[in-house]
Amino acid sequence: MSTAPALPETAAVHWRPRTDARRLRGRGRTWTLTTAAHTVPFIATAGGLFALEPLSFPVGLAALAHAWAIPELYARRGSNVVRPRPRAAAGAEEVALGLLGDLVGHDARELHARTGLVPERGALGVWLVAEAGALLVTPGGRRVFCWCVKVPEPGLPSGDRIAHLLLALRADEAGFATVANLAFSGAPWRLRRRMPPRARPALDAGIRMARVSSRSM
Repeated sequence: MSTAPALPETAAVHWRPRTDARRLRGRGRTWTLTTAAHTVPFIATAGGLFALEPLSFPVGLAALAHAWAIPELYARRGSNVVRPRPRAAAGAEEVALGLLGDLVGHDARELHARTGLVPERGALGVWLVAEAGALLVTPGGRRVFCWCVKVPEPGLPSGDRIAHLLLALRADEAGFATVANLAFSGAPWRLRRRMPPRARPALDAGIRMARVSSRSM
C-alpha cells in the first residue's frame, strides 16, 4: 500500500511523521507520562507533608486537588472538540444534514441525530466525527484520543463541517490523524465526565464498537 499522503493538508505539516498504529500508541504513552510528570510531584508533596506533619493536611489536600485538577483540565480541553459550534440559517442546516445523511448509514444517522457525532470505523479504531474535530477510540475501548481539526470555512452549516471532515477521514485516515492537533489522550471515563451530556452516548457507542472490533480481530 502506498504511503503517499492523499490529503493536501499534510504538506503544511511536513515535519510531522505520518501517523500509524505504532506511532499512535507511542503518543498515548507519551501523553500519559507527561500527565504523570505533572501530577506525581503534587501527590508526593502531599504524602510527604502528611508523614512529616499531620497538621499540614490542608496544604496536602490542596496539593492533591492540584494533582486531580491537571488531568481534568486536559480532559476538558479534549471535550471542546465535540462542543457544538454556532449554527447557520435553519434552511442551510437542513440541507446540510440531508447531504450528510446520504454519506452514512441508518445507525450513524440515528446516532448523529441524538448526539451530534457521526461514528466511522477505521484502521486506527472507531472515530466519532464532530464539527471541529473527532474522537478516536482505540481497539479495545481503553483509550480515546481527541483531535482538533480546523475546517477551512467556519461559516459552513454543521452538517457540511462534519461531512468535510468525514470525507477527509475516509480519503486518508493516517493523513487525517497527522494533520489534526492532539487535544487529549487518556481514559474514556475521564473524558466522558467533561463532555456535553448530549454527546456522551456517542462515546459509549464508540467504546462498544471498539470492543467488538477488538474481539473480532
